[in-house]
Amino acid sequence: MTKGSNGESPDVQSCEAGATLRHTPDCGMLWAVLAQPILRDWVASRDRGPSNNGSVNMINNHVSTVFGVLVVLAALAAPANAADTVPAPSTQAEFNAKLLVCNACHGDKGAPKNTITPILWGQQENYLIKQLHDFQSGARNFEVMSWMVAGFSPSELEAVAASFAKKDWPVRPTGAAATSPPAMVAVCQVCHQQNFVGGLPAPRLAGQSYDYLVETMRRYAEGERTNSPEMKTIMQAISPAERQAIARYISSL
Repeated sequence: MTKGSNGESPDVQSCEAGATLRHTPDCGMLWAVLAQPILRDWVASRDRGPSNNGSVNMINNHVSTVFGVLVVLAALAAPANAADTVPAPSTQAEFNAKLLVCNACHGDKGAPKNTITPILWGQQENYLIKQLHDFQSGARNFEVMSWMVAGFSPSELEAVAASFAKKDWPVRPTGAAATSPPAMVAVCQVCHQQNFVGGLPAPRLAGQSYDYLVETMRRYAEGERTNSPEMKTIMQAISPAERQAIARYISSL
């Protein structure tokens, strides 16, 4: 969410307070089954020599399998999600007042005031719930966000996530898309899914700003953000130049 000055505290792999999270496939599950072998093979191919076409073909060979598994996982998670409900906040007026504070950084029409701040409108609800709980528990420690969520009850956190998730992703002018995606984006698609629109395992990235994406990847790579061990491992395996190319491509989608 909003960029802060403090580092991140140790990660928790699941949100204890969010029942929704315990029933849905997460990136850790997909990482163990799919992304880790793809990343391992890609690093090995890079170490063997400069043939980028070979590494691209190797990664692309995994993609159809990846999306087939995602479809199955989504189907398995659907009954659990349907059974989950978001409790009502204490009072609607008080809740709306709290939401207005979010607009100061994230924008009253969904467009953030600063390029380092992420878009929340239309973001994956499951992801938003986890991040809010992580801010509140200290698993993710951005000073401003930790202060912001301190006054929310558990039911209000879920209502906040639902409120942002049901809004439309803001329309913005788009720059020229990269002629071809960098080789490593296929690894990212394991969790963030085709066209980077997100899903049950991970958030939407398509259309987030370059500054936000490249800074988030840097923080994972340098251990400043630790509430996703899989992201930390992936980002540490690729160079700053590769992270910049990935951020440039995804931000143009």
